[in-house]
Amino acid sequence: MIAPHLSRRLFAEFLGTALLVTVVVGSGAAAEQLSPSDVGLQLLENSMATVFGLTALILMLGPVSGAHLNPVVSLAEWFLARHGPGGITLPEVGAYSVAQVVGGISGALLANAMFDLGLDLSAKERVTGGHLLAEVVATAGLVALIFALVRSHRGALAAPAVGAYIGAAYWFTSSTSFANPAVTVGRIFSDSFAGIAPSSAPAFVAMQLVGLVVGVGITLVLYPDTTTDDGDAEDAVVPHHPQSASSS
Repeated sequence: MIAPHLSRRLFAEFLGTALLVTVVVGSGAAAEQLSPSDVGLQLLENSMATVFGLTALILMLGPVSGAHLNPVVSLAEWFLARHGPGGITLPEVGAYSVAQVVGGISGALLANAMFDLGLDLSAKERVTGGHLLAEVVATAGLVALIFALVRSHRGALAAPAVGAYIGAAYWFTSSTSFANPAVTVGRIFSDSFAGIAPSSAPAFVAMQLVGLVVGVGITLVLYPDTTTDDGDAEDAVVPHHPQSASSS
C-alpha cells in the first residue's frame, strides 16, 4: 500500500521539477530569440513565464506530493514536521531529492530539444559575492513563506504566493533567484540565457542550503507553535494526505 503511493509522489516530483525547468529554460531561450538586444526584456519574459508555470504546477501536483519541486523544501518539511503526525520521513526526502534532480536535468534537455539548443553544458559563470548572498536571501525567503503559510493553515494560498515570490525574486536578487538545488543542477545542462556553468553550481547549492537554515530559523521565530487539530499543519507546499491517498 505504501510503495504505490510513494511511487505516485515521486513521479509527481519528477514531472513537476522537469516541467518547471522546461518553463525556465524554454522561456529563457524564447526570450533570447524574441528580444535579442534587450536583456531587461528577456528577464521580464523569463520571469513572467516562470510565475505562471510554477503556479500552475503547484496547483496540478500539490494534492499528490505537496509539490515541493525543490530538495530544500523537502528538507524543511522533514525538519519542521519531524515531531508531528505530518510531513515526510528522511528516507523519503532522499527519494524526493533524487526525483527532483533527475527531473530538473530532464526538463533542461527537453527545452534544449524544443529550441534546438544542442547538448552543450552552460558556459555562464555566475559566482560573485553578491550572487551567493542573493541565493541565501532568495532561498530563506522562499522557505519562510511556504512554512508561514502551512503553519498558519493557509497552505491553499501557496500556489499564487510562491509564484509571486519567485517572480519578484527574479528582480530583487542579483542571482535571479535560483533558490532550488534541483533546478540549479538542471540548468547546468543548457547553454542558454537561463544556464549556469558547472563550476558555479556547487557554490549556488551551498548557499541555498545556508538559506534553508536561515529560512527554517525565521519560521521558528515567527511561528514557534504549530496547531495540528486538522492534521495538515505541516503539509507543503499545499495540503495533501499521504495515508488516504495510498488507499485510493
